[in-house]
Amino acid sequence: MRVLEWLDRMDRSRLSSVAHTYLGHHNSSPRYLLRHPVRVAIAECQLYDIADSRPSRLLLHREASPFSRGGLEQRLFNGADLAVYDFDDALQWDTGKGTLYRQLAPKAAKTLAAVRVADRVLAGNSLLAEWASIYNRDVRVIPSCVSLNAYDSKTDYEVRDPPRLGWIGSVSTERHLHLIAPALHEVHRRTGAKLTLVGAAGERLGALERVIDRAPWSEQTQRHEIARFDIGLMPLYDEPYARGKCAYKLLQYLAAGTPAVASPVGANRDVLRLAGMPAPTNTDEWIEALLGLITLSGSSRLALSRRARQMVGERFSYDAWFTPWREAVGLA
Repeated sequence: MRVLEWLDRMDRSRLSSVAHTYLGHHNSSPRYLLRHPVRVAIAECQLYDIADSRPSRLLLHREASPFSRGGLEQRLFNGADLAVYDFDDALQWDTGKGTLYRQLAPKAAKTLAAVRVADRVLAGNSLLAEWASIYNRDVRVIPSCVSLNAYDSKTDYEVRDPPRLGWIGSVSTERHLHLIAPALHEVHRRTGAKLTLVGAAGERLGALERVIDRAPWSEQTQRHEIARFDIGLMPLYDEPYARGKCAYKLLQYLAAGTPAVASPVGANRDVLRLAGMPAPTNTDEWIEALLGLITLSGSSRLALSRRARQMVGERFSYDAWFTPWREAVGLA
């Protein structure tokens, strides 16, 4: 989303590029790494080959290797004529808390090293840019973007019976749903609302599981399911790492024309304000926001969502940011 989607929009007849995704952008889980030591060794060697090739332009997203501590990132950047570092999460505050894997592979040190040595830094939002500007003189905000054409456009704005609430994300971010579990239970009690989760495969939400349907993530599932939600959800705990998020789930919902409710944390705050969507901060406000959108007339839901979708196209789409991104990575 931060690299490959941009390259897909470039004129390949005028651009010679190589995208290195370590073991593939779907295969970086700890279990996969441990089960494929040969592929890991090859990937590490390829990174050193890239550094030794001294590319004219190098764009690094997040980290070069899950095993590095910053030295490999510095070596890659020192070998490039123009070295650009891109990040869209608060990796500078990932100091190893949480799961064992995160304890063994914290990202804070390597993120700081990369920001310091890069010629230019691309940050997903203003909070990340503010931090990076302490250590780098050339920092630019390039928001996480969406393509409106990547999602089915919602066509029916009459709320189903029972209402269908929806969330998309990974197992690691599913914990944020605990924040609104009491509100979801109450909305279910009053309306019979069900919750569809796209992407998260575990069952970690306790009593809430009885109102949940799960769908494994795929590009096709994502394309179709979001438009079928009556309301998209993006709760976030108000904590440093969450404040660095770039509102991507929220932008996905709005790109499909789906009304959404989200915590006003980090970039969510600006997107919610521009979209005119509810921004609840406690259980009562979440209940009020969800019931308000459920009981809103179909015509009002349609008008609200169309305005929000237009805003996303104008402010957070690949088309809107294509020229700034191309210039930022030295391809103008």
